[in-house]
Amino acid sequence: MYQPAPDRYDKMPYRRVGKSGLKLPIISLGFWQNFGHEKPFEEVKEIVLKAFDAGITHFDLANNYGRPGGSAESNLGKILANELKDYRDELIISTKAGYGMWPGPYGDFGSRKYLMASLDQSLKRMGLDYVDIFYHHRPDYDTPLEETMTALADIVKMGKALYVGISSYPADRAYKAKQLLADQGVRLLIHQPSFSMLNRWIQTEGLADAMHEEGVGIIPFSILQQGLLTSKYLKDVPKDSRMGDPDIWWFKESELTDDVKHKLVELKKIADRRNQSLAQLAIAWTAAQKGISSVLIGVSRLSQLESNLLALDNLDFSDEELVEIESILTTE
Repeated sequence: MYQPAPDRYDKMPYRRVGKSGLKLPIISLGFWQNFGHEKPFEEVKEIVLKAFDAGITHFDLANNYGRPGGSAESNLGKILANELKDYRDELIISTKAGYGMWPGPYGDFGSRKYLMASLDQSLKRMGLDYVDIFYHHRPDYDTPLEETMTALADIVKMGKALYVGISSYPADRAYKAKQLLADQGVRLLIHQPSFSMLNRWIQTEGLADAMHEEGVGIIPFSILQQGLLTSKYLKDVPKDSRMGDPDIWWFKESELTDDVKHKLVELKKIADRRNQSLAQLAIAWTAAQKGISSVLIGVSRLSQLESNLLALDNLDFSDEELVEIESILTTE
């Protein structure tokens, strides 16, 4: 019978999410890839349980995660029904809806019909009565924002989610979403945007400042830029890497420009001085940015989880290090 590590809460720092009462681990586990039926279930279970042993209490999913879509939620549901059955109240489970999930006009985007139906399906797959956080996964400019936010507010009032969030919204739309929810007595808890050392749009376009000022937490995804911020791409593109996979259309070799290669090499020098891997440096730097409540990591094997967790050993930066990193990242 599974028994979690008794010292799990001594290993992980926790941060308050914006101005809410909720705390998240600095590192959260994302189920975007490698947690569905594309991976043997026993490997999925091992990673999830080891994450919990390390103090990771937040598991982030979406209706379409895993291959086929929904299989990541189904796999977590099996673990929640067995090994983690007695620990539900120690966990933060989040899921989302907003991308295509089933055929027809009601299986995508941001209508009330889709969000309500999708969440019911997600709860069934995970065997839960509620999720802790439910997100609208992406902006939908064809559905009135009032309809989407009213659906989120009603989901909270129905007890199917404790909190709600948004993902990938630009600053102006995020601000309006927060106001619409507030009008109905519901807090916008958190925003989940893409963000990394090589993708800083939330800073350059004002989203990070806006969410910080409004008391909304930020939990970024793709903080390692799909693996680009690791040592594997310092020289070339390995054939067994994500960038080398012809079936992965959203991460192509064209992204590995000479400028990016130079940045990676220079950042690796700083990581070496800090006794960190490049990935650990990227995790620590992201966690150090203003307004960040937690950072999402995705892993394909247990050794990656264990390596990423070592970033916790050195989360602090000197002023000189931050200036040097900024100089590298802003050099054209």
